[in-house]
Amino acid sequence: MAGDLPDYYFRVRENGAAVFRLDAANRQRRIEMEQIAVVNIRNGEVKPHGQHRLTEADQAEIARWTKVRRVTLAAREIDDIRRAVEHLNLTTQWAQSRATDAELEAVTDELLLAMHDLRSTLVRKKADRMDRG
Repeated sequence: MAGDLPDYYFRVRENGAAVFRLDAANRQRRIEMEQIAVVNIRNGEVKPHGQHRLTEADQAEIARWTKVRRVTLAAREIDDIRRAVEHLNLTTQWAQSRATDAELEAVTDELLLAMHDLRSTLVRKKADRMDRG
C-alpha cells in the first residue's frame, strides 16, 4: 500500500485545505502525515504550517491542487444551478398537482419572494450583458 500513496494529502476545508506531506518509509511502516501548509482557495493564499518552509515541489503541488480544485468547484456550482432549475420544475408540478391549500399557504410567500429576487437579478444581469454586447 505504501508504494501507492501520493506524496501529499489535502484535507478539504470550507475555504481550501490543510496540506500534509505523507511518509510511509519509516521503521514501523506507518503512514506519517506532517501538516505543511494551509491553502485558502478563494484568495490563493498559502500559509506554511508552523515553522515549516515550503519547497518548490510543495509549492508546485499546492498550485496544481488549487487549479484542479477551482475547476471542480466551478463545475459543481453550475451543476447545483441546473439542479435548482430542475427542482423549480418539480416544485411547479407539485404545486399544480399535489399540494394542499395548507401546504401552499406554508410556502407561497417564501417562494414568491425568492423567485422575485432571482428574476430581478437575472433580468438586471441580462440587461447589463446586452448593453456591453
